[in-house]
Amino acid sequence: MIAMIFACDLNGAIGKDGDLPWRQSSDLRHFKMTTINKTVVMGRKTWDSLPPGGLPNRRNIVMSRTSRQDVEVMDYEQVLQLSQDEDIIIIGGGEIYSLFLQHCKEIFRTIIHTSVEDADTFAPEISKLGFVLIGENHQPAGPHDQHPMTFQHYIC
Repeated sequence: MIAMIFACDLNGAIGKDGDLPWRQSSDLRHFKMTTINKTVVMGRKTWDSLPPGGLPNRRNIVMSRTSRQDVEVMDYEQVLQLSQDEDIIIIGGGEIYSLFLQHCKEIFRTIIHTSVEDADTFAPEISKLGFVLIGENHQPAGPHDQHPMTFQHYIC
C-alpha cells in the first residue's frame, strides 16, 4: 500500500527555495511518529535536504536516475512493485507526490496555518480524488512552532 505524508500552508505550498518554509517541531514529531519503522520513498532533492545517513529507524529509498552509494535507489516501477509487498510512505518532493498520487490509499496532511509568499513547490490537490477525511486534530503553535496547525488523516 502507498501512503503520503506532507505539510502544506493554507494554499497548498510545501516548499520554497528547496526547503520547508516554516519551523514546526510539533509537525516534525508527528512526521517521525507516522514514519518510524516504515519504508519511506523520496526524490533526490528531499534526500539531499536530510542529514547524512537519512532518516534513522526507517528504510530510506530515493528515486533517482543515477545510482548512489549513500542510499538505496529505485525507479517508479520498482517502488510500485515494492508497494505490493509492504507499506510505503511517500515523503516528497512535489514531483514524487504527483507520480504516486493515483496509487495512494492514505494521506497524512498537516495544514500549517500560514500563507507562504513565493512558494515554489506545492502539495497534490486531493479534494476531487475520492479521499475521505477520517480524523482531524487542531493544535495551537507550541513553544517551538511558528504557526498553529491541523493534522488530517485521509483514506481512499
